Amino acid sequence: MKKLLALAILGAFAIVGSPAFAADPPASNAQQDRMKACNAKAEGKKGDERKAFMSDCLSGKEAQPVKMTQQEKMTACNKTAGEKKGDERKAYMSSCLSGKEAPPAKMTQQDKMKACNTKAGDKKGDERKTYMSECLKG
Repeated sequence: MKKLLALAILGAFAIVGSPAFAADPPASNAQQDRMKACNAKAEGKKGDERKAFMSDCLSGKEAQPVKMTQQEKMTACNKTAGEKKGDERKAYMSSCLSGKEAPPAKMTQQDKMKACNTKAGDKKGDERKTYMSECLKG
């Protein structure tokens, strides 16, 4: 009986001392440094945008700029062309669409909301609702 008890105690010590029960090692310094660097670069980003950025940054991928479709370029260049007419407009549009004169970067929904909210000013009720709807479409 004493031998069994001694074997049981030895077995328990062997199990507790095994690597399966060892505490997780702390994160490496390189990993901590990467986390600090990515956190610094992510400053100002929130929500899903921050989550996506952090995922890419921590995995070593650099965030690629959002590539605009030809239709999006056309819309952006058309807006920035403003009141230009005739040959001046034609030259501007050609330059803008070819990338020589880049159109403004594509705005996030949150940026659009802020801009439209500012432009809406003192509008209230249905007038504000209609304005915001139109503003967010464009």
